Amino acid sequence: MKNNLLRLPPITNPHPGPSLKLSKRLQQIEQMVASDYTHIWDCCCDHGFLGTALLSRQSASQIHFVDIVPELIAELDSRLQRLYSDSASSWKTHCLDVAKLPLEQYAGKQLIIIAGVGGDLIIQFIEALHQKHPKLNIDFLLCPVHHQFTLRQKLIDLNFSLKDETLIEEKQHFYEVILVSSETNESALISPVGHRIWQSASVEQSLVVETYLNRKLNHYNRIQQGNNANVEHIIEAYRAITL
Repeated sequence: MKNNLLRLPPITNPHPGPSLKLSKRLQQIEQMVASDYTHIWDCCCDHGFLGTALLSRQSASQIHFVDIVPELIAELDSRLQRLYSDSASSWKTHCLDVAKLPLEQYAGKQLIIIAGVGGDLIIQFIEALHQKHPKLNIDFLLCPVHHQFTLRQKLIDLNFSLKDETLIEEKQHFYEVILVSSETNESALISPVGHRIWQSASVEQSLVVETYLNRKLNHYNRIQQGNNANVEHIIEAYRAITL
């Protein structure tokens, strides 16, 4: 599998301590992590800011930091050994492809976090993991930078179920954060365009939702007008959303 990942720009401080202030996007992801997991995998972790925050709050018995770049993992391993030497058993670093996570080596409830890369690459990871571990009940916390509709459609095709989802805006970029389970649940179906993400409890969030919906419609209308692909069904799905 190719590993030319489309990554988000790194946070400016490459040597954070346990009290690192996360970006708004990573804060939202961190807040959606429950404390009932035995193993949490922070995939495509870059400098490991999210995993470090989860480690600091003892979110799971073991936090796994995963990235394909050897230099990042080596630097991260050194920093974690310095900051968390007294709790070395509670974290582990892995320099490997996300599609090859050794999930079978670990017992207990597992959460796989994949953020900061495209939905198309996330699909490759999930398909590979699901094919390799079809009987494992795994939760996935996903935050794709694009191709949200395609990713959601794949989750539906795999009969995954929705546990939570939200929409955030950070520096004029919009992110869907989607928490799903590989276990089928007919009462928790996934929508190809999202459902809870369009709900708002404040004027500020209403503006975020409205702006994001308009961007989605404009994006797919441009694709349709360019005759590059027939996306009329996607346009109709977004048009059917009521705010």
